[in-house]
Amino acid sequence: MLPAIEFETAPTPRASLIVLHGLGADGNDFVPVCEALQLDPVGPVRYVLPHAPARPVTINSGYVMPAWYDIFELGDSQALRREDEAGLRAAQAQIGALIAREVQRGVPASRIVLAGFSQGCAVTLMAGLRYPERLAGLAGLSGYLPLAGHLATERSAANAEVPIFLAHGVRDPMIAHARAVDSRDALTALGYDVEWHDYPMEHSVSMEEIADLNRWLLGVLRPQP
Repeated sequence: MLPAIEFETAPTPRASLIVLHGLGADGNDFVPVCEALQLDPVGPVRYVLPHAPARPVTINSGYVMPAWYDIFELGDSQALRREDEAGLRAAQAQIGALIAREVQRGVPASRIVLAGFSQGCAVTLMAGLRYPERLAGLAGLSGYLPLAGHLATERSAANAEVPIFLAHGVRDPMIAHARAVDSRDALTALGYDVEWHDYPMEHSVSMEEIADLNRWLLGVLRPQP
């Protein structure tokens, strides 16, 4: 099981939010964002912020850093780029285990949101769209859809209608805005319910984005009778 930062807003959580950081960061990176969320109407929430394993990253000259998978090269949406399929599938299994643990701890899959930034966004879509039980939602910030050509045959029927929140900076120099748009379009072409936002920012998170995410979370985690 991946090491993770965990905290609860109150005992006996009724929902869980698993948040995946970006390349070179760790679970601490999104603690302030989670603390800024106002999800009181949902009831008690458990936040799980796992740390990615350390590995050499090719685009950073093989420097060892926290990474969900290797990145061989960067490019815009028009180029076919080599992806670390083995690393992505290993990350999928690791995140699947985290989701399963939340279920074992009493939070149904339908009350679990998986979210991530950059690489964490890619793993969110990789794992969430293939997870065999219906999740409450998937939120991807400043990322893209990995292994897009495999999704149609590998996706889970249980999550065919899972709500998806995607957000991106229009001036992002790391992951081109156009690549994120292509990811959105690939998902909508497969029938997914995607709520899309973009913002006048670079590869970062904005207060406006957090407010939009908060509203969406309240919708997908609305209290159940």
